[in-house]
Amino acid sequence: MKNELPKLVLAGILGTVVMTIIMIIAPHMGMPEMAPWKLLAGAMGVPIVVGWIMHFMMGILFALGYGYVFAPNVSITNLWLKGIAFGIVALILAQIGMKVMGMMLEMPPMDGSMPMRLVAMLIGHLVFGVVTVKTIGK
Repeated sequence: MKNELPKLVLAGILGTVVMTIIMIIAPHMGMPEMAPWKLLAGAMGVPIVVGWIMHFMMGILFALGYGYVFAPNVSITNLWLKGIAFGIVALILAQIGMKVMGMMLEMPPMDGSMPMRLVAMLIGHLVFGVVTVKTIGK
């Protein structure tokens, strides 16, 4: 189990990098801007670099949750489907986290219509889930 830690951390970083690239190019394809690093920094009143660090730390924490909680308890054998399922779980947990954070802190307004934001969030988290799971390989 200890030997899995570096692979899980790497998977979280890679999943977050790919998801972030999609977030950065999404506005150029007609999708709303999705920049959780700005949202986190703005809500907490910290520099943007802290928002970036928090964004990547959450990706790593989600990958650890996948490796130690999700993967051992989900019987899906196809890694693509397992990644999609994990991406949906990550999306739901992220939305719960945002709602809780919004109850405690003043959140900056988000761009775009709600349906387009939901599509963008779904695409981002599905990509995160698949990249993370395929990197871990189980």
